[in-house]
Amino acid sequence: MTRNLIFSALIILSALLTPFSASAVETKTVTLDVPGMTCKFCPITIRKALKKVPGVIDAKSDYETKTATVTFDPDMTSVEALTKATANAGYPSTVK
Repeated sequence: MTRNLIFSALIILSALLTPFSASAVETKTVTLDVPGMTCKFCPITIRKALKKVPGVIDAKSDYETKTATVTFDPDMTSVEALTKATANAGYPSTVK
């Protein structure tokens, strides 16, 4: 019974707070060409480098297409910072 009440309270609290947190951040998504990927492990290094950039919300990289797709907060970082992060990791990139 107590567990159900706590669970219900958490759901209500989550529903009340979600509109405020979702609208507070306006995000941008960019796709980067990363031609230097030479093996299936390269995307891991690229993804880790991008996720270390403050303001990056999500980063995905793909070996087959040799691209990285990054969702970020434009108030906290820039495309230039993202391309610098991949270059510093050994994988220069450009905006697709």
